[in-house]
Amino acid sequence: METVLKIRFADANDAETLAHIAWKSFYDAFADHPRNAPEDMKAYMDEAFSEAAIAEDLADKDAVYFVAELAGKMVGYAKLKQNSREECVAGERPIELCRLYSLSDYIGKGIGKSLMLECLEFAEDEKHDVMWLGVWEYNFRAQDFYKKFGFEKCGEHVFQLGSDPQIDWVLQKRI
Repeated sequence: METVLKIRFADANDAETLAHIAWKSFYDAFADHPRNAPEDMKAYMDEAFSEAAIAEDLADKDAVYFVAELAGKMVGYAKLKQNSREECVAGERPIELCRLYSLSDYIGKGIGKSLMLECLEFAEDEKHDVMWLGVWEYNFRAQDFYKKFGFEKCGEHVFQLGSDPQIDWVLQKRI
C-alpha cells in the first residue's frame, strides 16, 4: 500500500470529490459547535460546497486548488485566490488562503502541513508578498495551526454562515 502523500493541482475532474471533502470537513469541524445552527450550516454548505459551485470555482483563473492524495485517495485540499485582499492586509501582491481542509480521519497526519507548505511555495514562486486568510474566532485549533506558520492577526471581517453573521479573524504572513 502506497503511503506517500502526493500534492497536485486540482482540475475540473476533481469537482465532485472536492465538494464531498469540503462538505464533510466543514460539517465535522463545525456542526457540533453550539453557536452554529443546523439550518445555517446547511444553507452555507449547500451554496458553497455544491459540485456546481466547486466546478465554477475551478474554472476561475484566479483560483488555485491543490489536492492531497494518500494511497490514491483524495484526503484534503487547499484553495488559494489570487487578486484578493482585505483592507487590513499589507503587501502589494497578496494571495488569499481560502480553504485548507482535511478529512477528519487524516487530521494530525501532516496533510494540512504539506498543503500549507505547497501553498506558501506557490505564493513565493508567483511573487506574492503576503498570504492572508480568515479564521473563525472560535476555531482555536486552526488559529494555533496558522500561528505555527507565522500568521498574525491584522483585522476581522464578517463570515456569513447562512443567516448568522460570524466574526473571522484576518491573519496574514509575509512571504
